[in-house]
Amino acid sequence: MRKAGIMVLALGLGAAWAAEPTSSGLDRFKALEGTWVAAEDGPMVKKGDLVAQYHVTGAGSAVVEEVFPGTHHAMTTVYHLDGSDLVLTHYCMSGNQPRMRAKDSNGTKVAFAFDGGTNIDAKKDQHMHEAAFEFVGKDELRSTWVEFTEGKPGMTVNMHLVRKAS
Repeated sequence: MRKAGIMVLALGLGAAWAAEPTSSGLDRFKALEGTWVAAEDGPMVKKGDLVAQYHVTGAGSAVVEEVFPGTHHAMTTVYHLDGSDLVLTHYCMSGNQPRMRAKDSNGTKVAFAFDGGTNIDAKKDQHMHEAAFEFVGKDELRSTWVEFTEGKPGMTVNMHLVRKAS
């Protein structure tokens, strides 16, 4: 009997934690939960290849994205709120961790800009510096990531994903 009472208390606390503030930006990322595949052929993928997996964690306070899961170039990005700001930390295969803050959230689009990081000298090191997402529909997503080197834009990575059918 006592264990049941403890369980109820724990579930009650979990429900309270889940009631943390949300934003439409974070909610958009929460809605991505699941498996996503390439919508078209690209330089690194063929149409239908697994590209990303999303899951919600931390009682709904964060979304974890893993791109190219199970490969040697798998990377993780975590989206969450910092106060009322939507932020991300990208754990890159190059061993750095750029942070970005949403600078523009307009309807179906969210754009992020560099806001510091670890293992990065932004003036010289290669790192992801900007990211933009377009939520085309509940089952379609486009994103653009811009990498900087020597303080200037370099490589741009465009991804067009669709939710994998169950």
